[in-house]
Order: sequence, then structure tokens, then C-alpha cells
Amino acid sequence: MKLAYRLWIENDGKAFGVGPYELLKFIEKTGSLFQAAHEMHLSYRKAWDLISKSEKRLGITLLYRKVGGVSGGGSTLTPQAKEFMKRYEAFHAEAKESLLSLFAKHFGAEDLSGNDSTKSDSDNA
Repeated sequence: MKLAYRLWIENDGKAFGVGPYELLKFIEKTGSLFQAAHEMHLSYRKAWDLISKSEKRLGITLLYRKVGGVSGGGSTLTPQAKEFMKRYEAFHAEAKESLLSLFAKHFGAEDLSGNDSTKSDSDNA
């Protein structure tokens, strides 16, 4: 037996969760929404929609976008995006610890014996 869960933030619908978080991490790594989408096996349209919906529902701009041209385009994270991601990481880690503790309390600690018996969305990325 193991614990599985999904966490996300809502504001008039799903605003932010592991999917947008991972996409932003890939954008930070690659400097490109297109490349990040490709590495995550998402269509560019799906990636664009994820970012757009998150920005609208969170009320913050997540990306600076540079339209392509001779030197090519690109995307970089805004300071607000970096701060939000930092808070989300801390929230997710603390939630995981709390859930593990509750799981052990109600179902026994034998499932927490060194093997990671917890499965979250971030474990699938």
C-alpha cells in the first residue's frame, strides 16, 4: 500500500499545479516555450494554453516572450514566476511531509521504511 495524491491551486478553475510548474522549469532550462513543450512531449499549443490559463487565473505574468526573427525568439521567466515557483516548491514539499505523516498515523509506518512509498504528480515528471 502506498500514498498517492495530486495537489493544485485553483482560482476560477485549475490555476497551477505540477504540469505548469514542470513546464516553467523546462522553459527556464531551455529559454524557449517551443523547446520546453517539445521536451515534455506537449504540443506548442497545449503548452501555450497552460501558461496562458495559469497567468490569467493567477493574475501574474509568468513569461517574458520574445518573438522570433533573425536571432530567433525565446521565453524567460518573470521575477513573479520565479517567486511563485519557489513558494509552490516549498508548499509541495511541506504538503508531502504532512501527507506522509498522516498516512503513517492512519495506516502504519511500515509503508514508510526507507522506500519512497509516496507517489505524487511530480514523481511522474
